[in-house]
Amino acid sequence: MSGPTKTMTVLTCAALVLTTAYTVALGSSGWLWFGLVLLIVATIGMAAADSSETPAPHARPPGRPGPTQP
Repeated sequence: MSGPTKTMTVLTCAALVLTTAYTVALGSSGWLWFGLVLLIVATIGMAAADSSETPAPHARPPGRPGPTQP
């Protein structure tokens, strides 16, 4: 998992805790829960996209000739 995906996951978990605390203290808010669900879906999509990426090919070290060079 890359850095931005980990950050998004941590923020989503923090939003879940804050939304739950808000609901317990002040009562339920449908828009707040709807926003949290959208954030969770975006986080899952980001994690899925991150896990399906293929690693970039490694660059050839400088000074070494390529396969077509003598």
